[in-house]
Amino acid sequence: MRLGPSLYRVGNGIVNCYLVEEAGEVTIVDAGVAGQWKGLATSLAAMDRTLDDVRAIVLTHGHGDHIGFAERARRERGWPVLVHELDAALARGEVPNPAKNGPVKLGPLMSFLWWSLRHGGLRTAHLGEVATYGDGATLDVPGSPRVILAPGHTPGSAALHFPQHDALMAGDVMCTLAVTTGRRGPRVAPFTADAELARDSLSRLAGLPARLVLPGHGDPFEGGVDEAIRLAREAPLPV
Repeated sequence: MRLGPSLYRVGNGIVNCYLVEEAGEVTIVDAGVAGQWKGLATSLAAMDRTLDDVRAIVLTHGHGDHIGFAERARRERGWPVLVHELDAALARGEVPNPAKNGPVKLGPLMSFLWWSLRHGGLRTAHLGEVATYGDGATLDVPGSPRVILAPGHTPGSAALHFPQHDALMAGDVMCTLAVTTGRRGPRVAPFTADAELARDSLSRLAGLPARLVLPGHGDPFEGGVDEAIRLAREAPLPV
């Protein structure tokens, strides 16, 4: 899904990866589930780019549905994989997943699990090696995103601000589709370790000049960051 001249979404909104192009080079934000590797070359071709143009994968956090094909890409293509320093051990599989369950509706949850199964969600490999970034860093990758740490979903859950693209890659700091209930609109994402902390952390994003909020799950929100925060704070917590 083309979001702009230099922005592309890989996925149908259930689990999203994003491609950001600058000067002919590409950053991948999040690596979805393992099977999404198959569609990566096609998505790059839609941007007139190839696998050879990719320079890095930046993970918003270390959950399995965001690290999906990252280890394969690291081994086969040599792409560096970056994650916040507080989630490095999670991405390497060295600590338990801190996610907590909340309310579910059987239909949406089963749809998410079935989609994940068909797209290789059970084949996720933890990272053998990661590079780390810290809060407030401007990353030396195409698009030069600035990191905003917003813990709660995981300790190192972060959003990436791409000011030149008028976009905030929200990861699971907030979603617009709760895959466990089917609820839509900006909200704290399910499978969050500390939902109240996640809601409080939204204030760290306040005032960012970005029209597009691009979540890890759900469709783009085009009403700007502050409106997304307002709606997410009003939505029920996933507990």
